[in-house]
Formats: sequence, structure tokens, C-alpha cells
Amino acid sequence: MLRRLSLRQQNALRLALIFVLFELLAAVAVVFLLMLPMAQRASGDLTGLMVLAAQTWSELPPGTRPAFEQELLRAHGLTLSVDAPAQATPPRRHGLYLRALQARLNQRVGQAVSLLDAERAGERWLWAALPSGGQSLWLGFSHGRVGPHPLAALVLTLTGGFVLAAVAAWWLGGYILAPIRRFDAAAATLGRGETPTQLPEEGPLELAGLAHRFNLLSRQIRDLLEARTTLLAGLSHDLRTPLARMRLALEMLQRRPDPTWIERLDRDITEMDRLVADVLTLARGLSHAEAEPVELSALLEEIADAARSGGADVQLHCAPAELRLPVEPLRRVLGNLIDNARRYAAGHPLELRAECADGGCRIGVLDRGPGIPEAELDAVFRPFHRVEHSRSPVTGGTGLGLAIVRQLAQVCGWRVWLENRPDGGLAAWLQVIPAGDG
Repeated sequence: MLRRLSLRQQNALRLALIFVLFELLAAVAVVFLLMLPMAQRASGDLTGLMVLAAQTWSELPPGTRPAFEQELLRAHGLTLSVDAPAQATPPRRHGLYLRALQARLNQRVGQAVSLLDAERAGERWLWAALPSGGQSLWLGFSHGRVGPHPLAALVLTLTGGFVLAAVAAWWLGGYILAPIRRFDAAAATLGRGETPTQLPEEGPLELAGLAHRFNLLSRQIRDLLEARTTLLAGLSHDLRTPLARMRLALEMLQRRPDPTWIERLDRDITEMDRLVADVLTLARGLSHAEAEPVELSALLEEIADAARSGGADVQLHCAPAELRLPVEPLRRVLGNLIDNARRYAAGHPLELRAECADGGCRIGVLDRGPGIPEAELDAVFRPFHRVEHSRSPVTGGTGLGLAIVRQLAQVCGWRVWLENRPDGGLAAWLQVIPAGDG
């Protein structure tokens, strides 16, 4: 069974293969578009020089021929001899240049001309026999005149390119795999129920975005686990008080039946039922409601009327506006915010205000109560967190109203926050984004 390759090994092979294919394509283009035309022109020039040198030597007086041979060697790197080179053998390789030269020689002299390889003064020379003046003259030139060797250059560049591509892919693979390994370790930590260290949001755009989303997910899971623990602890704590009163009421009923104790039992049961209902609402989560067309000022007037029927003094400030919103979550959010404001408004009127512009809408519940310390403005959205520490449902509520508000806002894609008013009181703002018409 073949071993599965790692991402680094796969990238190295892919990059090396791509480089080899590119090198082959480049080599074909260089050979046929550059080197072959240059070899044909250069071989034509050398062929003409060799034939002309042989003809000139044959026509010169014998006394001037040695000087001509010396000048031919000095100026053009050619040597001329009437004797065949000793121990001459066919060349071991025939490159583009030699093939073109042999073809041009055959064409110029009208017969087959063979190139031979022999040693001269410790150096390898190439020789060709050319007919001239009724005899064969041997003309030779050094191997260095042949110039480049395309096949050797191709093999060298392919080998070097393959090695460089593999090293580059190995390095790039390590650069990419480092954050992936951090993701794997953080995911394993998260899977064990522990909170992983926040991943650095750096590197390429995609990896930085992935790290940001993972960090956001880990924080949400951490908050969820903390909320679950808080819910269980808060529920067990807040149920003890009504249970203790109910136990006392039952003992008193056994000793002295009285309708007052029955009424107290009924109030405690109602309080426990509301507390359990709020906890279940928060624990189960809230599904996203469908948006529907609504006239905002009319909807806010209904919410304000419902609050007035409960004893709140609510003043509405909202211009007519047609929006598409999930109505029931909006009713629940604003209802909880109004209940919270009325509890601390100290009898002052509440203000329900809507400000719509640029496709968005901001709805606020404003009161003239004592406000909240700046350090607690965000903490009050946590389950069972109360600014008023009496834990009485009359003065402090269940401690779940604002937690439900934030959860509903998150489900609907809204944003909710609190801020102290400059002239006294608290403002609870809800930023809603209307849904599209589609």
C-alpha cells in the first residue's frame, strides 16, 4: 500500500513537475527559435571560410603558403594540412552546430564530407577533408569553436531547476503548514473542552481570515460554556429562596390554615415558573424568525400601549417608516428593555425613540434612572448579573432579561448596547438592519 504523501511533499512534486515542463518548453523554444538559426548561420560562415581557405592555399605559390597558414591560424583559428591527422576518429557527439556544418560542407563541395576528431598540441580538434587543386586538404578547428552544448545545458538546467523547485516547495510547504499545525493543535484543545490560546491573525489573507474566524468560534464556545455554568449555578441559587418560602408556607398551613399562605405559595410558584421559562428560553436558543413588512411607528405604538397597560409611562417618538423586520423578536427585545428601564426609572416617564437613516434604524429606550457604572455596561448582559445585588425579583428581576435581549439580537443580526445619558439616566439602543425585499 502506497504511503500517503504530506502536503509539503505533494507541493514539492507539483512545483518540480511544473518547473520541468516549463524548462522543456523553454528549451524547445530556445533550440528551434534561437540556437538552430544561429547554428545554421554560423556553420554557413565557417563553411565558406574553410572552402575559401582551401582554394586560396591551392592557388598560392608554395613559398607563401606557410605564411598564409600562420595567418589563417592566428586570425581565424583554422589550421590547414595536406596530411591526414593521426589517430583521427569520428566525433563522439554531433550537436546542432556540427550537423549544420557537415550539411553545409556537403552542399558546398558536392560530395559527402566527414568530420573527424583528433588531438593536436594536447587539444581536441575537428578535421574535414576538402577537395582542392586535385588533392584533399585537411582543415581543422578547435573544439572550443563549436560553442554551446544544448543537450548538456538542458540536462544541467533541468537538474538544477528540479532541485531548486523541490527546495522552494519544501520551504513554502513549511511556511503554509506552520499555521495549519497551530489550527490542528488549537482544534484538539477545543475538542477536549479546554480554551485554546488565541491564534495569531497574521500571514496570508486567507489564513489570517481563517485564524480570525477560529478565534471568534473559540470565544463563542467559551462564552457558551460559561453561560451554561452560570445558568445552572444561578438557577439553583435563585430557586432556593422561593422554595424556602414555600416550605415555610406549607408548615404554617399545617399549623394554621390561612388563605394568605396559599396566596404566597401561588406567587412563589409563579415566580419559579417565570424563572424556569426564562432559563429554558436562554438555554435552548432562539430560532431566527422570518422578516415581514411592517410600519415601524404603528408597531412601536402597539409596544408602547402594552407597556402603558402594565403601568409604565412611555412617550413615543418615531416618524412613519416601512421596514421588513422579524416582528416577534423585536417585540420581545423592546418589551424586556422597557421592563428593565421601568424598574429603575424611579417613576419618571420612559422614552421610546426610533431614528432611521441610510437603510438602517436605531431604536432606543431612554430613562431618567440612576444609570449604570461604566464598568458594568457590558456585564449586565450576562445571565444572572445584577447591578442591584439584593437578588429580589421585585427590585432586581431574574437577571435574565438583558441576556435574552442580547441573544435575540445576535440571532437576528442586530446590535444592542447601553450608554449613560449625559444629563442623567440610561439609554438602551438597538441597531436593526431591515431585511431585503427578496
